[in-house]
Amino acid sequence: MSLFDSLLGQLAGQVTGAIAPGAGTTQGGLMGAVMQLMTDPQHGGLQGLIAQFEQHGLSRVAASWVGTGQNLPVSGDQIAAVLGDGKLVAMAQQLGLDPQALGGQLAQLLPQVVDHLTPLGEVPAADALQSGLQAGLLPGGALGSLLGQFLSPR
Repeated sequence: MSLFDSLLGQLAGQVTGAIAPGAGTTQGGLMGAVMQLMTDPQHGGLQGLIAQFEQHGLSRVAASWVGTGQNLPVSGDQIAAVLGDGKLVAMAQQLGLDPQALGGQLAQLLPQVVDHLTPLGEVPAADALQSGLQAGLLPGGALGSLLGQFLSPR
C-alpha cells in the first residue's frame, strides 16, 4: 500500500464520518468511489463526469465546481440522475450503503473534490489526472489542500 493510498483511506474515513457519523466503517470507500468516478477511462474520467452533468442540465453546477468561484450545490437526486440508478446502486452495494444515502454523501463530497482537483479553473487532461493520482499528487498541490480541509476541525 502506497503512502497516497494510506492518506486517501484516512481522509475518506474522516470525510465519511464528518458527512454521516457512523459511516466511517466504509473505511475510505466513499473517497475511493469518488476518485474512481473521476479517473474511470471507460466513462471519460473527470471530463466525462463533467459532461454527464452537462447532459443532465447541470452545466452551471458543474462549471461552478471547476471554476474559481463559489460551488453551487447539487442534490442526491441529481447525483442519482447523472450517474444512473444502476451505477449508484452498484456503488452503494460495494460500500454497504443505501443508494439514497450514498447520493446524499456524494452530493456533499463531489463538489469539493472536483473544486480541489481544478484549482486553476480548468479540468486536467484525463491522463494527467490519473498520473498525478498514481504518483500521490494532485494538480496544483491540491492533495495537501484537500487533506487539510477535511482533516482540520470545523
